Amino acid sequence: MARVLVLYYSSYGHIETMANAIAEGARAAGATADVKRVPETAPEEVARAAHFKLDQAAPIAQIGDLAEYDAIVIGSPTRFGRMSSQMASFLDQAGGLWMSGVLNGKVGAAFTSSASQHGGNETTLFSIITNLLHFGFVVVGLPYSHAGQMTLEEIVGGAPYGSTTIAGSDGSRQPSAIELAGARHQGELVARTAIRLFG
Repeated sequence: MARVLVLYYSSYGHIETMANAIAEGARAAGATADVKRVPETAPEEVARAAHFKLDQAAPIAQIGDLAEYDAIVIGSPTRFGRMSSQMASFLDQAGGLWMSGVLNGKVGAAFTSSASQHGGNETTLFSIITNLLHFGFVVVGLPYSHAGQMTLEEIVGGAPYGSTTIAGSDGSRQPSAIELAGARHQGELVARTAIRLFG
């Protein structure tokens, strides 16, 4: 059975919610799916002062975990149009895995969140995808088979490059039904691709 890791960093819980939806989609498609998060690098007093969500249920990932899965879906909020420093720091530690070639041919995907519709979602997805391609991953996006991303009836995230959500400038907006459906669909596509490649 194909194994999927949903690896994320989330300051306020939006990406955490999307990560769980992606895992649901992967499981529905017949894969096993684990949700893990990368370590917080901000000092605890800084994180608490900024009201970070520090009580997340997902276990902390180790670099070696990346070698154990057939597919890895990486999620990070946008930080000035690119992935967060927490996620970048974690991936920067995977040089040994890259050099060994153990990541070549795995399935990869990206998802993100921003405060506004034009807050850097697509460039953040590309910053993650760039990393995945350097590691040798086969990348799965979020095609228009998730038709909800084309709606004009409401503000909604989503891009052909990966699932996204919009948090609002104060973080009060939670992932919508359409955005969660996109995350689940992306999880399904990742799992189906991994199953075809790895059984």
